[in-house]
Amino acid sequence: MNAVYRAIGTTKQNFHQQLDRYLSYQDIKAQLVKVMHEVRQDHPAMGAEPMYQLMSPQGIGRDRFDLIYRSCGLKLHQKRNFHKTTDSKGGIRFEYLLADIELTGVNQVFTSDITYYQIGETFYYLTFILDLYSRRIRGYSVSKSLHTVVTTLPALRMAILDLTRAETEGLIIHSDGGGQYYAKAFTDLTVRAGMLNSMCTSVYENAHAERINGTIKNSYLKHYNPQDYKSLERQTKRAVDLYNQERPHQSLGGISPLAFEQALLRYPQNPGLLTKKKVAKKKGDDGNDLILKSTSKTVNCFQE
Repeated sequence: MNAVYRAIGTTKQNFHQQLDRYLSYQDIKAQLVKVMHEVRQDHPAMGAEPMYQLMSPQGIGRDRFDLIYRSCGLKLHQKRNFHKTTDSKGGIRFEYLLADIELTGVNQVFTSDITYYQIGETFYYLTFILDLYSRRIRGYSVSKSLHTVVTTLPALRMAILDLTRAETEGLIIHSDGGGQYYAKAFTDLTVRAGMLNSMCTSVYENAHAERINGTIKNSYLKHYNPQDYKSLERQTKRAVDLYNQERPHQSLGGISPLAFEQALLRYPQNPGLLTKKKVAKKKGDDGNDLILKSTSKTVNCFQE
């Protein structure tokens, strides 16, 4: 290899430094496209220059931003291509693993997405990881940039913190095509945990993750009105805790995600007792509501 490095006029160290910078840029670019489309949805007539000024993305210059803007179909005279939001050209794409899947419990499928939150003229980023069965937010992160080490990586570490290797073995982590979900640091962690990476081919195949973005942003954070990064961190934690612990969920029989998981733990000997659709209730020995099996024979875990 040293002969190869000499032939191209570089050193091993310099080559790998350039490669690391390139891969880092590709990771950021892939997710930047998605955020740019989100901004366009909020500002339908915003051009590249004001969007760059608004977003001020770290590590992306004005000219490079303009090239990305044009390449993903955002130029105003062009028709938007909504499927571009999950485009990861130049990167790895994992197989979509959720087709016809039937969930029977927690820790089978996690779904994740990254969104932005704007305070004044500053953009911050929120990453959430949701258990698709219980709808519990398992992990999250608040960051100032789109780098993997501050977005998907800490969120996944939080999501699996209290799980054993036996529990994460075969667990699917599903996402869009953002670079943070195929970055080496992220996939190294999923491999060590025995998890399976899955990616959608259109925005409609990651609807639950996109919905939780809107719920936390619009039902909580906008009302809390955080004024700076530290406040956003505190209020995001508050929103996640309230969502998990108190927010009633229609698909869970009108109880919170955490209460639903606790019910599963309390009655592991008869998991068929629990359902996620049109449930009936009665009082248990401790005076709390029990969730009883519905008269409906089919439970659609993907129905909200």
